[in-house]
Amino acid sequence: MSKKNDIRLLRINYLRGPNMWTYRPVLEVWLDLGELEDFPSHLLPGFNDRLTTALPALIEHHCGVGERGGFIERLRDGTWMGHVLEHIVIELLNLAGMPTGFGQTRSTSQRGVYRMVFRARDEQVARAALAEGHALIMATINDEAFDVPAAVARVRDKLDDCYLGPSTAAIVAAATDRRIPHIRLNDGNLVQLGHGQRQRRIWTAETDMTSAIAEGIASDKDLTKTLLKAVGVPVPEGQEVKSAAEAWEVAQDIGLPVVIKPSDGNHGRGVTLDIATQADCEAAFKLADAEGSSVLVESYIRGNEHRVLVVGGQVVAAARGEAAWVHGDGSQTIAQLVDSQINTDPRRGLTEDFPLNRIVLGEDPVVLLDLQRQGFTPESVPPAGKSVLIQRNGNVAIDCTAEVHPEVAHAVSLAARTVGLDIAGVDLVTEDIAKPLAATGGAIVEVNAGPGLLMHLKPAGGAPQPVGQAIIDHLFAADETGRIPIVGVAGSKGGRQIARLVAWLLHLNGRHVGLACRDGLFLGTRRVEKRDSACWDAAHRLLMNRGVNAVVVENDAAMILRDGLAYDRCQVGVVTDLDGIEALAEFDVQDVDQLYKVLRTQVDVVLSDGASVLHAAHPRLVDMAELSDGEVVFYAEDGSLEAIRHHRERGGRAVFLRGGAAVLAHGPAETPGANIDALLRRFGADATDAATLLAAVAAAWAKGISPELIAAGLDTFVPDLHLA
Repeated sequence: MSKKNDIRLLRINYLRGPNMWTYRPVLEVWLDLGELEDFPSHLLPGFNDRLTTALPALIEHHCGVGERGGFIERLRDGTWMGHVLEHIVIELLNLAGMPTGFGQTRSTSQRGVYRMVFRARDEQVARAALAEGHALIMATINDEAFDVPAAVARVRDKLDDCYLGPSTAAIVAAATDRRIPHIRLNDGNLVQLGHGQRQRRIWTAETDMTSAIAEGIASDKDLTKTLLKAVGVPVPEGQEVKSAAEAWEVAQDIGLPVVIKPSDGNHGRGVTLDIATQADCEAAFKLADAEGSSVLVESYIRGNEHRVLVVGGQVVAAARGEAAWVHGDGSQTIAQLVDSQINTDPRRGLTEDFPLNRIVLGEDPVVLLDLQRQGFTPESVPPAGKSVLIQRNGNVAIDCTAEVHPEVAHAVSLAARTVGLDIAGVDLVTEDIAKPLAATGGAIVEVNAGPGLLMHLKPAGGAPQPVGQAIIDHLFAADETGRIPIVGVAGSKGGRQIARLVAWLLHLNGRHVGLACRDGLFLGTRRVEKRDSACWDAAHRLLMNRGVNAVVVENDAAMILRDGLAYDRCQVGVVTDLDGIEALAEFDVQDVDQLYKVLRTQVDVVLSDGASVLHAAHPRLVDMAELSDGEVVFYAEDGSLEAIRHHRERGGRAVFLRGGAAVLAHGPAETPGANIDALLRRFGADATDAATLLAAVAAAWAKGISPELIAAGLDTFVPDLHLA
């Protein structure tokens, strides 16, 4: 078989919000199969076998068949390479640690050109997976070698570089489970949960309630210990020292053995335990002095190291540490024993995905010092049966949450409150956490701000703990979602007028409103940007603004096709028409059915306690009503339309025109409303029409604004922006 030309990637577009494909962000790829349009999978000799050998887990892909092995069945029957590439990319993401299940591939009006989409939590990771998948499929088609593990490793590296860390990701996942929206605010782990005035922020395991003073106290171990001792929390005796000689003097005064550590270090760096000689004391001082601004000498507490997570004053998780040992065989060096007996543990690795760290002897001076104290170096060959201590701490990953004694929990909670941290990782040493500290001689040795959560999410032993959920429950009351009212207006006609009118009525209703429309970006009644702001970026900025408690956004089909919606859900969604197809040629939208799929996105995201506002004069928009999770409010100039009459007979709400005024009908009941004719005269004959104003009335009514306020609001609305 002759070598096939590459599949051409014509356009790669990241849809950042809900779109015609799904509620979630996706990477949309336009690709040209070229000559491969004539070669579906079953017409490429050996292709299917080579592909399933390279990616055996493709057997798990259900595809359109709906059951395990569905995609393999499609391969055997014959499917086109765009569809195959979709599944390859999804599988590479799965193997790299970013589970992905959603993908679709659809033909366009041009032969051989397809639109392929797949779920993309992060754009850069998705692009990396696409590049690797593209290379893999061409190598498989042309029967060329391809290193799948290396490709997966490259995608995983991009994931580690670009995506949220595991602690932040766990909190975000818990927020998603609560239907709380999130916005990533930087390339790291700063995340906004919720919108506008109701938002909260996290930075890994720190929150916007985490006090800077408390963080400062926690970073000063000596001050922390002083405060804890003052409230009766057991802490080890000790003091700050300035020299190795002073460290030895203090060690003798408080009683050997001792611990020497930096006063403001973290992650156990520079901490040496169980020191009983002057030589060890001097060596340990040097290590601690290199890690922190000053050095502490403390009495050594016997027992295992524990990390207890406190959230909002409550203990939510605890993990126990265990020392790491190797056992001599008379032939291997200690370095070799560490690799063969410790680092082969699949729970150990160099990234945050692993609950235990790999031990690299040359990179941890504390480990080297402990070896020296035992009379060894990494090159030493211990006798057969000889046990050698490698690491005393740093292995806190055995869940023991259920074992924590109530008195221990009380002491730990008191320690966190005393320092002032809303989320704290409290380190304590005890021989048995199931007993009071007084009974074991245990003590609290550190209180840490911004604690890592991985040891509780993926413990090396025991059950994972729902710590992300605990943090979300701390930030948001049980009935809170962090959401503010959002009104989205989609269509090609009257969007700016509807958006401005609804924003004005919300303003009169006491809301601090952000508005993004073609007339500009508004905060309240003030226009802060005069350029066209009916775009994703402008709307997104409003959701980030802590000063707003309601947002109105004008959308159109091109925006949804280009970026997706700026919000994940909304309280009111308005769809005005299915016109404007001629402006969408670049997106290959050529008929009403295709446009319908685009604009239904606005209805798809309406919350169950919200409402879809639809123009009843368009039969296809009437059909769209069945897609709404929330209530449906119809509007039209003619109140006698069959759709409106039928809707009212079922107790639904509708807005229509009678005698120049809006009528707000709820079932058989009718309430006279705003003077539409008067407002039309103020707009001017060519500026808008009655249906547009009725849409605004219906949207405001759907949001809960009273008919009386709507009428008064339309009477006081100033259409001319120069006068506003």
